[in-house]
Amino acid sequence: MSDPENERSVIRAGRDFEQAYRLDASEAGEFLIAIGEQLRDGDELTIVEDEWELPFSFGEPVELEIDFEGMGEPSLELEVELPGRTDEQAPGVE
Repeated sequence: MSDPENERSVIRAGRDFEQAYRLDASEAGEFLIAIGEQLRDGDELTIVEDEWELPFSFGEPVELEIDFEGMGEPSLELEVELPGRTDEQAPGVE
């Protein structure tokens, strides 16, 4: 029997969700490696936390943006945008 208090909320389409984390570089690297492996090996990815789960079926092309600001306090921003995959098919032609 499952315990309702220990079940994760599943974040589905039709809902906006955002969560920010401040991690050390090692933790961020491990997270990025795990994401990279899911991107490389399939077309679905699932991100989980104690209280929530975010499954996502992605399509192509994946957009990668690199933003370097070298003035003042230098910073590097990496952004990956995954388009959602649709299971729709084109209509037939007769």
